Amino acid sequence: MASTDLLLSSPTAGDRQKGTISVWVKRTAIETNGYLYSTWNTSAGGYSSGLLQFTGSTDQLVFTNYQANGGSHTELKTNRRFRDMNCWYNICVNWDTTLATSSDRYKIFINGVRETSFATATYPSQNENLFFDIGGANNPIRIGSVQGTSAYLDAVLSHYHKVDGTAYDASTFGETDSTTGEWKIKTSPSLTYGSGSGNFFIFKDGTNLSGSTVQDQSGEGNDLTVDGGTLTKTEDCPSNVFATFNPLEYHGSDGATLSNGNTTYATPSAGHRYLRSTLGANKGKWYAEFKVVSSAGAGTDVVGITDHEMVDGTDELSQDADSIGYVNDGSVRKDASNVDTGESTYTTGDIIGVAMDLDNSKIYFHKNGTYINSGNPSSSSNGYSIDAVSTTATGFYHFGAGDWVNPGTNTWSANFGNGYFGTTAISSEGTNASGIGKFEYDVPTGYTALSTKGLNL
Repeated sequence: MASTDLLLSSPTAGDRQKGTISVWVKRTAIETNGYLYSTWNTSAGGYSSGLLQFTGSTDQLVFTNYQANGGSHTELKTNRRFRDMNCWYNICVNWDTTLATSSDRYKIFINGVRETSFATATYPSQNENLFFDIGGANNPIRIGSVQGTSAYLDAVLSHYHKVDGTAYDASTFGETDSTTGEWKIKTSPSLTYGSGSGNFFIFKDGTNLSGSTVQDQSGEGNDLTVDGGTLTKTEDCPSNVFATFNPLEYHGSDGATLSNGNTTYATPSAGHRYLRSTLGANKGKWYAEFKVVSSAGAGTDVVGITDHEMVDGTDELSQDADSIGYVNDGSVRKDASNVDTGESTYTTGDIIGVAMDLDNSKIYFHKNGTYINSGNPSSSSNGYSIDAVSTTATGFYHFGAGDWVNPGTNTWSANFGNGYFGTTAISSEGTNASGIGKFEYDVPTGYTALSTKGLNL
């Protein structure tokens, strides 16, 4: 949602003393200010607001109510910093100003556990009316920004509930898995949504997007509108985390950019750069697709696999040990040497499929569905040999893409199973026996998407 926000323009007022917000969120950028929920009233010579946000450079979570013109400013700000961009957080906040104990009037739960360590902790007075449900045209509700102009949220969202009149704890929205001990989602909790029209349940099944309307799945009929940007569906969800490009290996100081939930990567104009997938594997058979969004020319793009993070500006994918890549001049390089030349070249608009067989130490590449070198990953024939996982430095392989030389910026969009290249959906879904992920072309027999569910098959 990096430049996208949702709007309820004129909600009716709800219970201003009790309410709940629960959302599953996967951050896609850190050290950015982003709003999970905001109301903002500027009609009274100042402003009043109810906010749930990640702070800028510190990545703390802030839950605050501010009343202008000498009113109260109450706030919980966590000491905890939210910097894991490969996990889903269940964030549940509730408020009940009728309670006698002041510290119970605001609560924050993260993955089912109540937060108790705060950098700031100021609580509302008993029976105070807050600004989360004030209602009216001057108090719109926004998800993803504040006032629709700034601090866009860089994140993926799922199962978002907003309720007035009841302060629900996190156990309403999730539970501990008896086998893994992990906090897992309750997909259809039993809730009373309250009296106001600022209550909703969105992102239960995809985006439920009709035109610019995000449909409310609570039964209350309180649809939101896409007020800016583009909302994109993803298969990535709290029950199945898919790989993305790894933003923790992001070389922003060199001018590289990541977007679209870290599935689109534009390399810097100087130096040689690549990024790996967040998830890796040490066994099994894995498939991913990479589309060339823009190319600086022949011999400048490369896609493949590697066991390690890029270490400096001259370390192209395929240029050192335990690394192999298909270059857009038609060559295949491994460990700094060509192992094949004269294969199909590729350029802007082409989709490169990568099938990684770690059980047999082979890799296969296709261009727009046709495998080079007459490869057939389903029958394990004519693949390129890779170093056995047991002999690599890290013991894991990751997908990767980047540039091979440095004449300019190249841009890749990866489909690790989300069914999109950037904001464009795949045009015709291929077959996939595992049922995990959506790809443009057929997934080879025995292969699957690199995701947490795939890793646990």
